[in-house]
Amino acid sequence: MLRLVTQIVALIFLLVAPVWAELPFCLVDGCDGGVCVPVASDPVACDSVGCDGSPCGDFSGRAFLFAWPGNNASELRLNFAEPLVTDRPDFTEASSTVGRGVTQFELGYTYVRNDDAGTDQHSAPELLIRQGLWKDWLELRVAYTGLAIADSIEDITGSDDLYLGVKIGLTPQCGCLPEMSIMPQMLVPTGSSSFTNDEVLPGVNWLWGWDLNERWAFAGNTQVNRAVDDSQPAAFTIWTQSLALSTSLTDRLGVYGEWFGYAAEKGVEGLDEQYLSGGMTVLFGNNVQWDFRGGLGLNDDSDDYFVGTGLSLRFL
Repeated sequence: MLRLVTQIVALIFLLVAPVWAELPFCLVDGCDGGVCVPVASDPVACDSVGCDGSPCGDFSGRAFLFAWPGNNASELRLNFAEPLVTDRPDFTEASSTVGRGVTQFELGYTYVRNDDAGTDQHSAPELLIRQGLWKDWLELRVAYTGLAIADSIEDITGSDDLYLGVKIGLTPQCGCLPEMSIMPQMLVPTGSSSFTNDEVLPGVNWLWGWDLNERWAFAGNTQVNRAVDDSQPAAFTIWTQSLALSTSLTDRLGVYGEWFGYAAEKGVEGLDEQYLSGGMTVLFGNNVQWDFRGGLGLNDDSDDYFVGTGLSLRFL
């Protein structure tokens, strides 16, 4: 399975890599009468790909490693004058990075109920730290959360294993061709004895999405990760897929609906889960977002339902 993922990623690189050397790129130093002012060494090349006349804003450098044929230079940048883009509250991670020098904190709380097992699970602070490093297309990611699980017999509390990852911006959107990123990631055995996996669990996440118009967006993630479970004698591979549709009701209020599921490799039973979820986001300025979410399990292996809330903060 890992070999298949590697082949898919290699194919993506082959499709977009030739554009790397062909596409000129320029930075923007400000605005003059509503027209962007190029500061690159070749302003003529910048003008030829649509830098002049681009919307004004606080733009990053190049935020994607590659480009689709048809992308212009302005589409390869992030605009920090626009609202923050978060990985929460949905399961689907955003396909864009935060940008070099930007720090983003995303945290929350989730309650999960499983009637068959008779368990109540609480997770907090669900802290994800996203830090833009070196280049605008590169993002370091560290996540930590604590867990409390209660059933009719005992209560267990402690910390989960630490998550480490790197998000790499691959391509911006170009018409029907998606914005994409790839995210090598792993869990490291730092958690409490009740929750740790006792070994490093690597994986990779392919992130992709489209802005359908000014209000609607569609996105998804495809993951393959190494996993362990008390019911299994050895580590195994688990696939994860998500699909999310979101819309902006106003400039500050957004809603989304999502399906996501897990599927363990053949021969591993009891670990195939599917969920439907939805939620809302509220912006307070461009750098603060509050969210609420809830979801239902769709099959016997899934938890029955979950609800949660969270807050995201961006520091430019």
